[in-house]
Amino acid sequence: MITTGFGRRAPAPQRPGLVLIPDDAAEFLAPVVDLASLSELKERIRTVLLSRIDPTVAGRIPRAALRREIAKLVNEIATEDRVQLNKLEEMALAADLSDDMVGLGPLEPFIDDEDITDILANGPFDIYVERNGKLEKTAARFRDAQHLASIAQRIATAIGRRIDEASPMVDARLADGSRVNIVLPPLVLNGGSISIRKFPKQSLTLDMMVRQQNLSAEVARLLEIAARSRLNILISGGTGSGKTTLLNAVSQHIDCDERVITVEDAVELRLQQPHVVQMETRPPNIEGVGQVAQRELVRNALRMRPDRIIVGEVRGAEAFDMLQAMNTGHDGSMSTVHANSPRDALYRVENMVMMANLSLPLKAIRMQIASAVNLIVHVERMRDGIRRVQSIAEVAGMEGEIITTRELFGFQHRGERLAGGIQGSFESNRMRPDFIVRAARFGLERDLLDALGIGET
Repeated sequence: MITTGFGRRAPAPQRPGLVLIPDDAAEFLAPVVDLASLSELKERIRTVLLSRIDPTVAGRIPRAALRREIAKLVNEIATEDRVQLNKLEEMALAADLSDDMVGLGPLEPFIDDEDITDILANGPFDIYVERNGKLEKTAARFRDAQHLASIAQRIATAIGRRIDEASPMVDARLADGSRVNIVLPPLVLNGGSISIRKFPKQSLTLDMMVRQQNLSAEVARLLEIAARSRLNILISGGTGSGKTTLLNAVSQHIDCDERVITVEDAVELRLQQPHVVQMETRPPNIEGVGQVAQRELVRNALRMRPDRIIVGEVRGAEAFDMLQAMNTGHDGSMSTVHANSPRDALYRVENMVMMANLSLPLKAIRMQIASAVNLIVHVERMRDGIRRVQSIAEVAGMEGEIITTRELFGFQHRGERLAGGIQGSFESNRMRPDFIVRAARFGLERDLLDALGIGET
């Protein structure tokens, strides 16, 4: 068992390759064992550590304190085995071992890297990360498939879930809010898969997204006006296109005196308003009972006196209840949907509503959608890795049995730079939207016309 004081937390030791070493210290810090010997020593130390440390106690000790205690044991064991390790190697070994004991093993360093948005383990030996919009393979690896499975079980156990051969799939949320999906054999053949989607520690604002070239200042102003004017907004896009990030940014312009209810599979939204109730679905327990689906939560949200309802992502029958909410006085509601274009987003919602209520005729479903949704914002991750708003379309009503839309803004592709970046601009179609009447009620008519580049009429 480790015994340790609980004084001031010491900073976590840095990893090799991230430390600037002065020239006069190079001899002191030069590696004294080769990689093969270090790997062998690491395995011996791990075995001894597991015999000396109670993992349940280790899990309750602050990470920095645990690393210091492990570093002491590493030094003792290396001395017993007559293996010379320099200070940097001791700290790196202690960090790796503590990550294995209470963290995410070889994935832990990537959790702290703010440039990384996705961590993808395709089996124990192939670990990729997405950095600045581009996928790259890393040198990190699990020891074997059992090591990957033990880390997966630790993640699931921490949130009261199980993952094993009988239940080999799990969606979960890490302590820092990151979303994780785990699939183990026999559903995958490579020993197991762990996919982690990280979210910025600080929520992006529309102004920050303008600086990152995700959208233009005019598009940002239009989205701000849409939120403040209580338009019902649907954000569409592919996987990893930035739908939730944009929804977070737009939601920051909801008035602070409004009561907002959010419904999500795994909580990802970080609303800044003081009056927010966050609801999360619940999977079935080990006996297969106790599941609470998203549709039930949307229905329950209607009984909670909401001003706005935000559904993190519609993917099934709850689309019908969301439309009902939008059509029954809950203006300003928002959601996201997987789709390839604004028009495709409407088809997706149609299909999901039909899953909920097959007896409704198609025209009635389309009338529900046309009267409920005001604006569709389509985002896309482009070849240069930058996620951009590609199109903003207003739902303009029905023509016969077809829902009509008009594009207000679109991203016009103009070519590529030598470095691979995409050149283009966000262009307004200078069309006067129908929701200008609603914007006028909030005193935003002039601002809306300026954002769209439309002069006085």
